[in-house]
Amino acid sequence: MNSGFMWFILFWVFVLITFMSIGGYFMFRKFLKVLPKEDGKSKLDWQNHYVDSSRHLWTDDSKAFLNMLVDPVPTPFRDIARHSIAAKIGQVALESNADRITQEHCIQGYILATPRRDYKSLTSYLDKKQVDYSEFKHLLN
Repeated sequence: MNSGFMWFILFWVFVLITFMSIGGYFMFRKFLKVLPKEDGKSKLDWQNHYVDSSRHLWTDDSKAFLNMLVDPVPTPFRDIARHSIAAKIGQVALESNADRITQEHCIQGYILATPRRDYKSLTSYLDKKQVDYSEFKHLLN
């Protein structure tokens, strides 16, 4: 067998195994979100609950602000990020018994929905957009 062809096959075996491993990792993470917690509902069930329960609280301004907040998220992941951030914002608004979702609810929910590893990019983006988040800096610690 030609050694060049053998190296070609080995290269593609490595590439395919790498891509399947990456895909499997993300599928496994999604699977973990669907598993029910102690209360019988999964993380995705709670997200859907908060989005549906707070749907009447959203104004055009708060929707536009949410779209501005998820703008730096890459396009293929933007809808998922918008849904999870909207769920956290809805949870914050419902827990504070608000009659509508304000910019403060959006900022607080955005910070709470963002993983800690992304706080640096979150704060730089808010600074770039000149959004005052000083009231919620304690959530970043």
